[in-house]
Amino acid sequence: MAAPIIEDSIDVTASPEAVWSVISDLPRMGEWSPQCKKMVVFGGEVKQGARTLNVNRRGPLFWPTTAKVVAFEPNREIAFRIAENHTVWSYRIEPTETGSRVTESRAAAGGKTTSVSAFLVDKVFGGNDSFEDELRAGIRETLGKVKRAAEGA
Repeated sequence: MAAPIIEDSIDVTASPEAVWSVISDLPRMGEWSPQCKKMVVFGGEVKQGARTLNVNRRGPLFWPTTAKVVAFEPNREIAFRIAENHTVWSYRIEPTETGSRVTESRAAAGGKTTSVSAFLVDKVFGGNDSFEDELRAGIRETLGKVKRAAEGA
C-alpha cells in the first residue's frame, strides 16, 4: 500500500511569482527532478487540462508516463495527475515574510495506486518502502533545486 501523501516544504527568499516561474515551467522539470527527466507539454501551453508525456529514470531503467494538469492557479499551485498510477503531484506556494514557502507532494488517494504500478514498484523497483524513501529524497532534492533557481532569478 502506498503512503497516502509524501510531502516536504522549503522556504525560498523569492517572491511567489519568481517561484511560480520555475515550478510552472514543466518542460524544465528534468532540471529539478532526479526521477522525471523530461516533460513534454502537448500543445506547448501549461494550463489547466494540459496533458504531458513524461520520461522517468531510475538508474538504468527508463519508463514513460502521461499526466494531466488538474490544478493551475498562478503563483499558488500547480498539480498533475499521473494516468498510469493515479497519483497526483503538486507544488503549492505560500507567501512568507521573507519570500515563499514551497510544498511538493505526491498524493495517492486512499494509499492506493493502480495494480500495475504496485506490481512494478514491488518487483522492479525493490518494494514500496524503498521506492517511497527514494521519492522523499527526490522531493527534497527537487525543492532544493527549485529554491536555487527561484532565488537566482
